[in-house]
Amino acid sequence: MRLLTATLSPTPVPWLPVLANIEPPALRRKAAVHKLITKAVEHEECALHDDFVFPSQQKLMSRKPLWSNIQPLNTTARWRDDWKLAVVVNNFFVEDPAIRQPGFDLPRRQWCLLNRFLTAQGHCGAYHKRWGLASNDSCDCAEIQTMSHIVDCCAVTKLDGGLLRLLSADDCAVNWLTLYGRYI
Repeated sequence: MRLLTATLSPTPVPWLPVLANIEPPALRRKAAVHKLITKAVEHEECALHDDFVFPSQQKLMSRKPLWSNIQPLNTTARWRDDWKLAVVVNNFFVEDPAIRQPGFDLPRRQWCLLNRFLTAQGHCGAYHKRWGLASNDSCDCAEIQTMSHIVDCCAVTKLDGGLLRLLSADDCAVNWLTLYGRYI
């Protein structure tokens, strides 16, 4: 069997809501359930009102209705707490996942490349060797080429200020992304 495309490893799941600037699905579902239950309890004419206010006896102990342990949920605060506990590469660069990250308004090509450096998932020598697309993982400077090596310490492609400057998405970083993006 042959590899037909050089697809990237998927972006780690905890990064997806941060990069899209959308709360994680689990938190949005909990908030929606809380909103539905609150609305049903407050409005007596609602068809679900009696089910929530006067619940029937549970026939099976394993059944746990949605409203059995519902509590008010501050999704943004919970998201921040979950992000601090997430074990994912470079999560310490993002202090508040609930705000739009710098560079969010960049053109798609630069935004994608910026995210590849941020999540350490992209086209580099180490991944090409891992995928079987190259026989070695060396950079032009003779070191192992990783995403962090490209931006932080490569003599050929290094950005002054490294990944931290790249994440600030200032003019110099955007120019570097534009120029680097032409060669990959």
